[in-house]
Parts: sequence; structure tokens; C-alpha cells
Amino acid sequence: MADVVLYFTISLDGFVAGPRISQQDPMGIHGEDLHSWMFSDKQAGDEPAISRQHGNAGAIVLGRRTFDLGLEHWGDVPYPADCFVVTHRARDSLEQKSGTFSFVTDGVAAAVAGAKNVAGQREVKVMGAEVARQVLALGLVDRIELQLSPLLLHGGARLFDGLEKADLKLTLRGPVVATSVAHLTFDVARA
Repeated sequence: MADVVLYFTISLDGFVAGPRISQQDPMGIHGEDLHSWMFSDKQAGDEPAISRQHGNAGAIVLGRRTFDLGLEHWGDVPYPADCFVVTHRARDSLEQKSGTFSFVTDGVAAAVAGAKNVAGQREVKVMGAEVARQVLALGLVDRIELQLSPLLLHGGARLFDGLEKADLKLTLRGPVVATSVAHLTFDVARA
């Protein structure tokens, strides 16, 4: 069965998106700077993490806000796979060149179940801090791949807020690779 994986770049002060997220700044103010390690600052040591993040996508789970803000910028699905959008507003499926957006109104667990069913042996990737927190709280995440960036965003969306009662146990896999970011992989279990 598919692993559920969170891929996030996180600032030193714990944010995965900057403040004032908007259509103009879908990652918030200076949030795009979190991803410079994949583009303008890319180094040879980053390639394995980039390959893991972009490869092996069997399905994607994302929130409605991420969908609303990202669709214009992606021009397709964010990864070449079917996407399950967690939402309170029903909508017909939206076919794209590389996959279909399906809108799930009965919760995050249902979206993850649908994604796992489609993904087969490939990964289910989770996008958006709010949906990622919900998936973590439900104990549905198998692995977290974090890129720790030497940025301070001083506000925005945090990945781990509100998870005090989630009782998660994170086990760091080695080796840790450092380029312009530190690449950290954690196995996730319930404590």
C-alpha cells in the first residue's frame, strides 16, 4: 500500500509558508524563497531530495486553499498524478493534462483513503500546511521529508501547530545532507 509522505521546506523559525498568503503570493511574503534550493541555489547534493519529491507520485492530497491559489501557477496538477482536494464546497472533477482534481467533501481521512486506493505502490504526497496538520493528527503519515532552510520568515503557516495531542514519534533517518538547506527525513509513528 502507498506511503503517505509530507515534503516541506521549513524556515528556521518553523514556517512552511510566509505571512499574508494571497493569489499574488501563494506561498506568502518571501515564502517562495524557501524553495530556492530547488531552483536558483540548487547544488548536486540536492538532487536526490528533488528526485524523491518530484518522482514516485501516485496521488496528491491537498486543501481547497492550496488548490485555489496554486492552479493558476501550476497550469496542470502539481505532480503528474490524480489529486484529491479536501473541501467543504462540492465541485465536479476537473481534468487536467497530467491528472484529475477530485473534490472530497467528507474529510481528510476520506481523501487520504481515496488517494491511497489510486496510488497503488507509489507515494501519496500531501500539500498545504493545514491539510498536512490534519493528516498528521489522524496518524496517517508514514514519512516526513523536511528541508531546513536558513531563512527567518517571522510569520506565516506552521507545519506543526496544534499537534500537541497528536502523540507523534519522529525518528530521524540518516544520513543528514546539508547543502544550502539541511535535508532531513523522519519516519512517523504514534508514540
